Amino acid sequence: MARLLLPLPIAAAAASRLRLPVLSSSVARREALLFGGRVAAARAPVRLARRGVSAGAEAGGSSSAAAAAQVIGQDEAVEWVKKDRRRMLHVVYRVGDLDKTIKFYTECLGMKLLRKRDIPEERYTNAFLGYGPEDSHFVVELTYNYGVESYDIGTAFGHFGIAVEDVAKTVDLIKAKGGTVTREPGPVKGGKSVIAFIEDPDGYKFELIERGPTPEPLCQVMLRVGDLDHAINFYEKAFGMELLRKRDNPQYKYTIAMMGYGPEDKNAVLELTYNYGVKEYDKGNAYAQIAISTDDVYKTAEVIRQNGGQITREPGPLPGINTKITACTDPDGWKTVFVDNVDFLKELEE
Repeated sequence: MARLLLPLPIAAAAASRLRLPVLSSSVARREALLFGGRVAAARAPVRLARRGVSAGAEAGGSSSAAAAAQVIGQDEAVEWVKKDRRRMLHVVYRVGDLDKTIKFYTECLGMKLLRKRDIPEERYTNAFLGYGPEDSHFVVELTYNYGVESYDIGTAFGHFGIAVEDVAKTVDLIKAKGGTVTREPGPVKGGKSVIAFIEDPDGYKFELIERGPTPEPLCQVMLRVGDLDHAINFYEKAFGMELLRKRDNPQYKYTIAMMGYGPEDKNAVLELTYNYGVKEYDKGNAYAQIAISTDDVYKTAEVIRQNGGQITREPGPLPGINTKITACTDPDGWKTVFVDNVDFLKELEE
């Protein structure tokens, strides 16, 4: 991938000394709970959740590429990607004051600090926050790079979505805590849903969506694209996502498409937005990527290739860590990292 100005570092030292384990009974139980009773074969433990993948980790061996190319044919790929057990795991982005951001997310947005890890030898700190355990919820991974106090969010990233039962009450709380409200509560343009917009300390926008109780309050990541139909086709065929709904708003000159692995009221989804006539955006250097789980990073990479995606990190373990991942960019240059299912659960167990 193209190197960002301040890439997320790899905690190579934190990857410590792992053995290739037999699938533990606790991991098996968690897999059965997460994926309807099906348990995959044992794989090496992953450390993706401990790091942000840097451009330095993008190098992959040609042998890995050759192996991946032999894993799955085009006909098989169509069916396999539909059956692969995928879930949006976390979204990674950079912040300038980690403690201030954690305080805002916990006190104003009601998130919980799930874990925090400082890696001084790599000069960065990660914090994971969300509304439930990482093995069953979509969460945020905040990255603070030592000495970097601000980033450029750009114009391509849109917002994160949070479902709340009372938007007005949540907005009042945020105001009382000194937060910034950029759009007061009210019906969405062209619809009936009650929403509001707020900004966190780094300027990331959050859409508050009034909705009944949901198992996945952190429910959306909105990204802007230059060709919506092309993007939808890619996410359906390469990522195995479903087009949940599509809405054109000619009055306001934009169209949205909701893509995901299950209904919006129960799962985190990707909201793709096309603004009439806008083909390109500035991505800045603040937002990083989404991580998605998979049963097989090698097949995943090949399916992505077959559908026009660019592999930026060949499938396989990260050096010295035995972390099986693959990374890619979509037609608009948005990065995604795919993580082995069993390895991810093993990481959380440690």
